[in-house]
Amino acid sequence: SCHKNKSSRTEFRGTIADQPDFDAGSDAEALYNAMKGFGSDKEAILDLITSRSNAQRQEIRAAYKSQYGKDLIDDLKYELTGKFERLIVGLMRPPAYHDAKEIKDAIKGAGTDEKCLIEILTSRTNEQIHNLVAAYKDGEFYIFFLQKDLEEDVIGDTSGHFKKMLIVLLQGTREEDDVVSEDLVEQDAQDLYDAGEAQWGTDEAKFIMLLGNRSVTHLQLVFDEYQKIAESSIEDSIKSELSGDFERLMLAVVQCIRSKPMYFAKRLYKSMKGLGTADNTLIRIMVSRSEIDMLDIRECFRLRYEKSLYNMIQDDTSGEYKRTLLNLCGGDDDIAGEFFPEAAQIAYKMWEISAMTKVQLRGTVRPYQNFDPASDAQALRKAMKGFGTDEDTIIDIVTHRSNAQRQEIRQTFKSLLGRELMADLKSELSKNLERLILGLMMTPAEFDAKMMKKAMEGAGTDEHSLIEILVTRSNQEIQEMCSAYQNAYKKSLEDAIASDTSGKFKRILISLAQGAREEGPVDMARALEDAQVSVLADACNADSDDMEDKFMSILCTRSFPHLRKGNADTSITRVYFPVRSVKNQPSYFADRLYKAMKGLGTDDRALIRIMVSRSEIDLFNIRKEFKETHDATLHEFIQGDTSGDYRKTLLIICGGED
Repeated sequence: SCHKNKSSRTEFRGTIADQPDFDAGSDAEALYNAMKGFGSDKEAILDLITSRSNAQRQEIRAAYKSQYGKDLIDDLKYELTGKFERLIVGLMRPPAYHDAKEIKDAIKGAGTDEKCLIEILTSRTNEQIHNLVAAYKDGEFYIFFLQKDLEEDVIGDTSGHFKKMLIVLLQGTREEDDVVSEDLVEQDAQDLYDAGEAQWGTDEAKFIMLLGNRSVTHLQLVFDEYQKIAESSIEDSIKSELSGDFERLMLAVVQCIRSKPMYFAKRLYKSMKGLGTADNTLIRIMVSRSEIDMLDIRECFRLRYEKSLYNMIQDDTSGEYKRTLLNLCGGDDDIAGEFFPEAAQIAYKMWEISAMTKVQLRGTVRPYQNFDPASDAQALRKAMKGFGTDEDTIIDIVTHRSNAQRQEIRQTFKSLLGRELMADLKSELSKNLERLILGLMMTPAEFDAKMMKKAMEGAGTDEHSLIEILVTRSNQEIQEMCSAYQNAYKKSLEDAIASDTSGKFKRILISLAQGAREEGPVDMARALEDAQVSVLADACNADSDDMEDKFMSILCTRSFPHLRKGNADTSITRVYFPVRSVKNQPSYFADRLYKAMKGLGTDDRALIRIMVSRSEIDLFNIRKEFKETHDATLHEFIQGDTSGDYRKTLLIICGGED
């Protein structure tokens, strides 16, 4: 369910269902008593409301009015406060009215809450959209609806292509799921490609028409076809072709077509991670999905974030508000028990990585056009000569040259001046700026070797760094790093790993350090055989060491596309890797950068390592992934987390504010 919307599913996937022995009258009385007198019994209110379906709550509301002559929602609003009130009142409204109220709140007032509009209009079915439009018009329920027309309000509040697409979605005319026009699949994919990637300027109207009207099943096939034509995913094209709210809206449309539960899992995660909680989003999703697909959302959440939704809510909220949300969530998917070693988890992450299906990877640092190594060498010498150091010149030259050009500068510095540029820089600079500039000046292999060395020296090994380097480098990069390590430290990298780590972890790292992962086409027969090994490893819970060893060797030596093929259909993902499956390296690095800067203190070593080593490979893609996952830009994070010349250098390498 996390990878495809299941349209044919008939079974109930919500967490809240009808209460069997339901009696609206006695429920109305129980709620009346819970609110009577001084203070109210909030526990009783939340337990009753979260154990009835929405249809039953409407009956309770009617019974309450006929028994007490008062509106239940008004009484609840009077008795309760804050987030808890918003949540309970949200549960009491019919779904269409809850959506209508959310949209009304998103539009009224100074700014518009575009994300709320996007979430509701991209994820609702035709029927839900029609009901929502009608509820928005219907003034008799709540005073705050001033007989308005939703379409008029949206037109008055938005603009451009963003507005056009919202209007298309508001029509609720998407073809129903069983409509797939075989002959149109290729045509539509080609049209989307021609409208974006294939030309200068983008034909947005084509995107709007196709993504707004074709059926979900049809579009899933179109996206697969698009991937073949463009050699990159429709999401990547949208990110590079569109911008702003329109880009965000179209990405949400695509995500909902691929898998609504995964879309909501991501929205929920974003609403709780980091500082503060986006309570409105959290409430809206928990209320609106509790009777539809909460079980699927939980499953996607667990798979993607290595943590259950239940646990996340538990850590992030409190009091009656928390208790109500947990009732809606319905269960905790974190099973006790040990997970597989970190390295294997990452190897798994990487198996999907190569699914990067030729996304155009872009760095942020490019070769300098009018490159003159002699004048650069002279300028650097001048910047360091005499008293004081001209950091600006050093930063400017180093960050605006490619690594290959920097190597020429090092050589020229020696030929012209008889001096070692690295030694001079070392004595002139200090702390993080020194580490960063020296890192940029080394060859990638020297830098990787140095980072491996740093990760193993001193007390305790920085396992994360070892894994990050060994799992994300190609065979050639690993082999070059090994010889750079031998040159610099007169010891083989393998010996260093052997003396610094132990057990299975050591064996995995040494295996990865051979740089012998297969490359090239997938051997299907062997992929299936490997899949069987992982199923067997499953079956015997990897009790036998032999099985586990075999499994490890598959993970460390097979090519990534091969691993994807073999493991796609086994329950291996469930058992060994309840970890976030990452489709691509940029998203893995974005995650590592986020972890390096969030919270107290900054992990400067990780920050420097990633910014330096990815600057000419995929830092542009990492920035895009960072923004998408963390709702903030890499630029903002660096700006807020570092200072001085160190910050200045990082921001130049970062290369843009997004």
